[in-house]
Amino acid sequence: MGALCVVLGGPPVPNGSWERRATYVSTVALRRAGGVPREVAEELAIRLRLLPGVLAVEVRPNGFLVIEVAVPGDIVREILAEPVAPGREAREEQPRAEGGPWADFPRTWGNPGFVVKYAYVRTGAVQRWAHDLGVWDEDLPGRDQDMGGGDEDLGSEHDDHVLADGEDLRDGEERHDDAEGWDPAAFRPELLVDPRDRAVLRLLAELPSRRGSRDPGWQAYLERLAEAYHDAFEHAPAIPKGDEAWSGTHVARLWMARAVRRVLAEGLTDLLQTAPHKI
Repeated sequence: MGALCVVLGGPPVPNGSWERRATYVSTVALRRAGGVPREVAEELAIRLRLLPGVLAVEVRPNGFLVIEVAVPGDIVREILAEPVAPGREAREEQPRAEGGPWADFPRTWGNPGFVVKYAYVRTGAVQRWAHDLGVWDEDLPGRDQDMGGGDEDLGSEHDDHVLADGEDLRDGEERHDDAEGWDPAAFRPELLVDPRDRAVLRLLAELPSRRGSRDPGWQAYLERLAEAYHDAFEHAPAIPKGDEAWSGTHVARLWMARAVRRVLAEGLTDLLQTAPHKI
């Protein structure tokens, strides 16, 4: 995304569902003064096709650029590589602002605010569970091997434990929010191919253009991102179930969960909402 922004002068917008093809659209050629949009787009397309990770570039008759990327999961690495800007940290210790976009109750799936904040909690939970199973104890492996802990099912059953006991997840998150446990060589974004993973990536890819917008639309965006993450959490889990062995795909999903958590925290902060460490 960073290289695309350099060529285009701003972030393109993700296009379509990304289930089969991960594409962005840019209308920058229409905004270049003194040029014919189609000709400007053709010149930009030449430069875009030279970028690593760009699979194809189509120039539409109206001057729109459609850019297909080879590895949509790269957006996760880019989000996590960014330093957290001052004021963007999760507000976990401050009281919830009055008059926010969501009611705090009821804490049910019918309340979008609960759905968003519960997604934030879940993204922290999978990191703690991974640590408990020994994933972070040595080098974070991005290879297929049994890391132990395979007799435990940490899917929805374990998730219910978080809801029932209100377990504090903050300490577990802080243990893994530094660079030590997140070896970049372990992350293989090309493994995020499940349609549910792709749906989350598609929404994460909206972040750069939303940041640059006068109206980021955080509320609706966070609701959509949270819903997509819950779907992935349930049906494309980051934690192996039963005697399933750890794989590079599970590790990639842990990285994706961390990126989702960071984006949810940023949006909640902008909305003056508390990011909960337990529910």
